[in-house]
Amino acid sequence: MAQNNTANTEQDLNEILRLRREKLAALKSAGNDPYTVTKYDFDSDSETIKNNYDGFEGKTVKIAGRIMSRRIMGKASFVGLADCSGKIQLYVRRDDVGEEEYAAFKKWDIGDIIGVEGFVFKTQTGEISVHSTNISLLSKSLLPLPEKFHGLKAVSYTHLTLPTNREVEISGVAGSFKKKKKRRSTKNRQKMNGNKKRT
Repeated sequence: MAQNNTANTEQDLNEILRLRREKLAALKSAGNDPYTVTKYDFDSDSETIKNNYDGFEGKTVKIAGRIMSRRIMGKASFVGLADCSGKIQLYVRRDDVGEEEYAAFKKWDIGDIIGVEGFVFKTQTGEISVHSTNISLLSKSLLPLPEKFHGLKAVSYTHLTLPTNREVEISGVAGSFKKKKKRRSTKNRQKMNGNKKRT
């Protein structure tokens, strides 16, 4: 029984990979190759917005991150976005981003990395969100997120957790300030240890 489930899961994965490659080919054919994007200038992140909502309410921000969830409701959608600091909800409406861009957005997948510009607000349920006015695909994820395929053997699972080089580069832009902070902390610890050895 377990072997049958694993086989079905692997078949599902192969189908997903095929569909995503087809989407990438269609993007390239239309002149929208996401892998040519080398830079996206964001000015905020989810944690900063959430922790300082009073100062951000109604203000326009630019953020970038990975699509973690999506709920499409006709002419409007809610998206769960994960960036370098946490997660935040996006509200994407066709009338705001444009019909063509909204149609393209509906074809994007969980795991894709996107750039978003919009203003900060709270939904009727009180969730801090970004009302998108402009969205762009920064990197196409050809692999699905690994959670759905936890039944695969270790080698396959490891393969799923590895992003493409393009995703690493785009994600690295969003997380660069954290890496710099970590490097500074490491250097400080090394200096302290060096001083202790000399005394």
